[in-house]
Amino acid sequence: MSALKENYESLNLEPKPIRPHILAAATVAFGDDYYNGRKETINLSGFVQLNKWPMPGFEHRVDEKGYAEFETELISAPEVGIKGFSYELDDRIQVLSNPFLPNTGHVRQIVPGKNFPAEFYIRRFGILESSTLRLAHRDVIDIHGVVDRVPPFIKPLQSPYLGTPRGDGPFDVVPSPNVARGTTLPEAWYPANDENEPVGDTPSMFFLPSAGPCMSMLVDPSMIMQVSLEGQATLEVGGKEVKIDLAGDYKKAAGSEILLFGPEKHDQGAGVLAQISRIAVTGRCAELGGRVMLRVSWPKPSGGTLGEGSEDSLSRVRYPSELHVDTEFELVTAAGALYASNPVHVFGKMATMEATGTELQMNGADAALVTVTDEVKARLTGLKLVMRDAFVGEHAAVNV
Repeated sequence: MSALKENYESLNLEPKPIRPHILAAATVAFGDDYYNGRKETINLSGFVQLNKWPMPGFEHRVDEKGYAEFETELISAPEVGIKGFSYELDDRIQVLSNPFLPNTGHVRQIVPGKNFPAEFYIRRFGILESSTLRLAHRDVIDIHGVVDRVPPFIKPLQSPYLGTPRGDGPFDVVPSPNVARGTTLPEAWYPANDENEPVGDTPSMFFLPSAGPCMSMLVDPSMIMQVSLEGQATLEVGGKEVKIDLAGDYKKAAGSEILLFGPEKHDQGAGVLAQISRIAVTGRCAELGGRVMLRVSWPKPSGGTLGEGSEDSLSRVRYPSELHVDTEFELVTAAGALYASNPVHVFGKMATMEATGTELQMNGADAALVTVTDEVKARLTGLKLVMRDAFVGEHAAVNV
């Protein structure tokens, strides 16, 4: 007797869109010279909408060879997209779906008659905006991933890579399950007109195939905190103590984004997990060549906890409550990025979920800041950041 053949009808998916939070990264080169442009890996996050079968207009089919698949579409809307802060531009950037072109794809069985693992695929046409730029690309960017569930949420605090590379590449990228990446890169981005069409033959930016090749992963947090930060970092540079004033405004996609996962969102028992998914605070340090930006690593998640560890839901957290995160810092300088040689423990006591006024400070061991070749350029010996304006909610729209 032949084995029972699965298809996606057995999942009983609801006829409504998936509207998850997304963590993403892109490595870009600025200017019109792909080979010599200044490179930067930018952490991005936001709110996406994925329309899919069994919504009207989307099909489910099983082909003549027994492969089942269903159709999907990544839609565009003013509140939907991903955003981050660029050191090179000293500005917010956001990436949206081009509303004039189809951003369609599918979930398809890899083995006929077996729903998972499955291929996830989207044909991506994007628009990239900053306060001064509006860019589009000419060719489609094919986004591929291997997923083991629908929605394809990753586990909280999971790395996007199978391993922990350092630097902006070039190197091969091996994504974790449920992580999608652009496979048709590099891609040039050009100034766009009002119809989102690329104009001229001179690009302004490139998406690179390494180290964050248009990568993305869906997460399912209980709460998302977007907060402005200001404070001070203490470094040791050339044997001298240096203090750097730092600031970042969440309305410009700077500051910080912190994700909170109640126990119903993870498989580690009771307690609330916390992740700093983005930090971008900038200042000036003459000893390191001028403007600097403190950020967190994309391949190494910065994870920790909120509360006492015994809570059976986020709503059970009692305030004031302690936030602890082992933070994977990176410091971007005019000469290139520096990487903390070890996690830095950051601690804060939140008076309420609104977060405003919470002081985050480093305690425990300091960390060497090294180049990709492990050359020590400085040490991070102290950090104090205060949360200012904050937006706290279940969704993080790009127009917040």
